[in-house]
Amino acid sequence: QVQLVESGGGLVQAGGSLRLSCAASGRTLSNYNMGWFRQAPGKEREFVAVITWSAGFTYYADSIQGRFTISRDNAKNTVALQMNSLKPEDTAVYYCAADKTYGSLWYRKVDVDYWGQGTQVTVSS
Repeated sequence: QVQLVESGGGLVQAGGSLRLSCAASGRTLSNYNMGWFRQAPGKEREFVAVITWSAGFTYYADSIQGRFTISRDNAKNTVALQMNSLKPEDTAVYYCAADKTYGSLWYRKVDVDYWGQGTQVTVSS
């Protein structure tokens, strides 16, 4: 089993920045791509970003392209999401995820192998 624990959420004003972190424990995450999803109140959970295990390729949702950056440290089993120029519509619970699906296909995923418990991000206008 794999446990994913997020941290770094909080309240920020529009235009500000936050950095989310996700630490994985349990079995090794080799060959698992890692990424982030989010769910806003009253909406379905949606893909945000993913980074592949081996080559570190990254894929982003159009809505956050150019504002968010995903990174990972395989040696430490961690993944981070740097969020800049935050907007009120970025308000959501952000979930760390791990799955073996090709990174380019994460945008259409509704479920993954492992989920974190989620961390709240609130952007005030």
